[in-house]
Amino acid sequence: MARRELVEKQTEELIAPMIEAHNFELVDVEYVKEGSTRYLRVYIDKEGGITVDDCELISREFNDVLDSKDYIDEAYIFEVSSPGLGRPLKKDKDFARSLGEEVEVRLFKALNRKKEYTGILKAYDAQTVTITVSEDDQEEDIVFDRPAIALIRLAFDF
Repeated sequence: MARRELVEKQTEELIAPMIEAHNFELVDVEYVKEGSTRYLRVYIDKEGGITVDDCELISREFNDVLDSKDYIDEAYIFEVSSPGLGRPLKKDKDFARSLGEEVEVRLFKALNRKKEYTGILKAYDAQTVTITVSEDDQEEDIVFDRPAIALIRLAFDF
């Protein structure tokens, strides 16, 4: 397991009980390098949306855990945030919540000469995601292999 994955897994295990105690949802944990800086980001949500105060509460509480456990051996910035409107669907619970909703799918490699699709999320399993695409008054189901998907998220019209 890569160092990034170990940090994300350990963070998730340590922070999940704290987040659940406040009746929040742990959406995602990421440990990434942007430029020369590393970031440990925790994304949380709740019914009705997360507030800055919610993020501050979890940040303050978990900073104590980070200081005491000291499991990250390099400099990093810790952030707690809401996942935002364009949050990616990653976990099965994200897919389950989004069934019947319009999603955007971006692929690593083109399928039928296209890398981007928009359609209604129809089904998913451990290996595939199925969306229904409407073009020229015709509907077609397209099945994508999950490893081929670079990004899948809810589609929003602004």
